[in-house]
Amino acid sequence: MSDTPNSPTKGFLAKHAFLERSPTLLLVSSLLVVAVGGIVEIAPLFYLEGTIEEVEGVRPYSPLELAGRDIYIREGCYLCHSQMIRPMRDEVERYGHYSLAAESMYDHPFQWGSKRTGPDLARVGGKYSDAWHLDHLIAPRSVVPESIMPGYAYLLDTQVNAEHVADLVSTHRFIGVPYTEEMVEVAAMDVMAQGDPDTDAYDDLLERYPGAQIRNFDDASGVSEMDALIAYLQMLGTTVDFSTFTPDASR
Repeated sequence: MSDTPNSPTKGFLAKHAFLERSPTLLLVSSLLVVAVGGIVEIAPLFYLEGTIEEVEGVRPYSPLELAGRDIYIREGCYLCHSQMIRPMRDEVERYGHYSLAAESMYDHPFQWGSKRTGPDLARVGGKYSDAWHLDHLIAPRSVVPESIMPGYAYLLDTQVNAEHVADLVSTHRFIGVPYTEEMVEVAAMDVMAQGDPDTDAYDDLLERYPGAQIRNFDDASGVSEMDALIAYLQMLGTTVDFSTFTPDASR
């Protein structure tokens, strides 16, 4: 149906054309729309006790896992692997339960994203053995023939600097991660203890970090960067018991 000269549509288009021809008016209008939209999205957050639902089992990373996460970011693993399973059927059937915000509450920065050259790693913990991860990181195509991932064999040759990891834990505590002073003080010892299956600090470490996996991840002497990276990968998605998890319907 064509517009008559005096139709409402004709009048609206005329006003819209005037707005588009006036850069100043268009800028002011755009800023106004963005400001109103921002207020509508942000204002409700000030009335919530917390924007992230607390979930049983979620804990801060152990020092060795935190070191592994630092290596994961340093080596650019996040460029090809997201850690965000969306609540859609194909995602859940392939990777597992959709990601919870609480699982990333201690991540600085978080590893959610949309880029997937490789599979999502949010639930990779326990999916493969340490030996599989070791082979995959040393020679990716030995276990995944179609992989385009580079090798990271050199991680075996570099030992984790426990004192640096202690400083890393202290920094994360400074920005809000609930590490205690004791956790910071013993962080260097915890790094070495988690990579040593014969450690005497087994119980103390588990008390600080429930569910932490204590073993020699790369089957070599010392605690290498490979140990740290595998320790991090093996805990991803393992802190929440989804057989008993019930979403908070009020959120």
